[in-house]
Amino acid sequence: MHISEGVLSPPVLITGAALTGVGLVLGLKTLKAEKIPEVAVLSSTFFVASLIHIPIGPSSAHLVLNGLVGLLLGWSAFPAIFLGLLLQALIFQFGGLTTLGVNTFAMAFPPVVLSYILRRFLKKDKYSLTFTVSFLVGFLSIIFSAILIGIALYFTEKSFTPVIITLLGAHFPIAIVEGFITSFIMLYLLKVKPEVVL
Repeated sequence: MHISEGVLSPPVLITGAALTGVGLVLGLKTLKAEKIPEVAVLSSTFFVASLIHIPIGPSSAHLVLNGLVGLLLGWSAFPAIFLGLLLQALIFQFGGLTTLGVNTFAMAFPPVVLSYILRRFLKKDKYSLTFTVSFLVGFLSIIFSAILIGIALYFTEKSFTPVIITLLGAHFPIAIVEGFITSFIMLYLLKVKPEVVL
């Protein structure tokens, strides 16, 4: 779901960078010292999950696991995802440095918002509810992230509309897979280390 270098217009790039800047400030402000190892682990998870790319025009489809990162970290998902994307841009040339703001905001903002809306429904003794909520966060995080990437492309050039439709269609099955992965991981964590979740 990375947007490559040289695709987006300067106003879109500046807006994305500004929004990500706000997210990073909030994420770092709320980050507690004892959560730093967890942020590092989840940033690594995000980094590895995003390595297998299927090109779709100026973007790509791949596992993201941003819903899981958002559920476990809240606003701290911004620095975790930012770091993962930065390393991917520097090491593998996925995405890019100029698009880092747009890509980070698109992948971090939806799971953070969904986490704050739905996290309260995660219960240790209600596995079916936890599974459903986790699935929704994993699924909707991908869908809304794809929509935000589509918006960035649309406001750059309206001729990207066919690519946007293809991008959304390609991410629907990925969103389903992400929903199940997020649900199973959250259930596992609730059983073995509930303090990470609750």
